[in-house]
Order: sequence, then C-alpha cells, then structure tokens
Amino acid sequence: MRFVLSALLSLAALFASAAESGIELAVTVKAPVSEVWKAWTSSAGITSFFAPEAEVDPRPDGAFHIHMDPYGAPGMKGADTMTVLAVEPEKLLSFTWNAPPHLPQARAQRTVVILRFAPDADGTRLTLSHVGWGSEGEWPKARTYFEKAWPNVLKNLQTRFDTGKPYDWTDWLARLKQLHAQDAAKPK
Repeated sequence: MRFVLSALLSLAALFASAAESGIELAVTVKAPVSEVWKAWTSSAGITSFFAPEAEVDPRPDGAFHIHMDPYGAPGMKGADTMTVLAVEPEKLLSFTWNAPPHLPQARAQRTVVILRFAPDADGTRLTLSHVGWGSEGEWPKARTYFEKAWPNVLKNLQTRFDTGKPYDWTDWLARLKQLHAQDAAKPK
C-alpha cells in the first residue's frame, strides 16, 4: 500500500511539473447557463458580443470561425479556420485558436481555448483557459496579445447580458471598410 501511495504521489508530481501555465480567466455573467452557452455556440450569439461575423457549428470537428475583419482576405479575417474540439452541452466547449495576422509565425500554429460553464448565484460562472503556448519566436507576443484581448471579450459578453442588447458593429465595420479602401488605393 505504501508503495502504491508513493508511486501515485510521484506520478502526480510529474504531471504537476509538466503542466504549463495558460491564460486563466473567470467572470460571472448575469444570465442563465443556457443563454451564455447559446452566446458561445451559435453564429448569432458570437456576433452579439465577440465579432461582426461568425460561423459556429457546436459539435466536435465543427466550424468555429470568428471573423473580426469580415472584409479581410481568406485566412486574414481573424480566427478563420478554427475547429470545435469538444462539447459537453452547457458545461464545456473547447476549440482551436490562432494568433492575429500580424504574427504570422505563431498564426501558422494552433492553441486551445477551453470554456467551462457553471451555474452561479448571480447567473453563470464562465471560466476561460487558453493553453498550448510555445516559448520562442512570436509566441510571447501572441500570448501578450491574448492576455489583453480575452478580458475585453469577456467584458463584452457581460455587457451584452447586462444591457440586453447585442454589440453594435456598425462603427467597427465602417472603420474596416475605410482601412481596406486605403490599402486598395496604395500603389503596388
């Protein structure tokens, strides 16, 4: 028995030392789990707080395409070709994720985002874990980018439910159109 306990403790220590640090965030959203779940697992839900365009198919290997720039070229719209990894309805959603277009080396690879949904006295406790970070090249820049971006996404989610209104992407889309028009007008 002592040997088994010792072996289990050694194994636990090995796994603990192998664990990497990820981005870990948690928020309370003033809405039932079912509503917060829909916000993350439907195209209409994503466009209500996260991005102006999305394609979401909430099943393993389903699409999780989040377009921050719907006018961008294919592969440059945002999280263009991400994939749902795992689904446990109203409890867990995980999907692949990539770096923003200005970090092409990191963007060519994928990380993993895991969302956990739990009832809370004030609505839903949502926990976001973003893991799979490398340590060289553009990886530190990509991680720093998402350490700033994910809190904004979660704040937008909270605001969406606090106000009862989806995010209005009108100004964002107008700025993007203007930027794309300026890029198109530049001499090649």
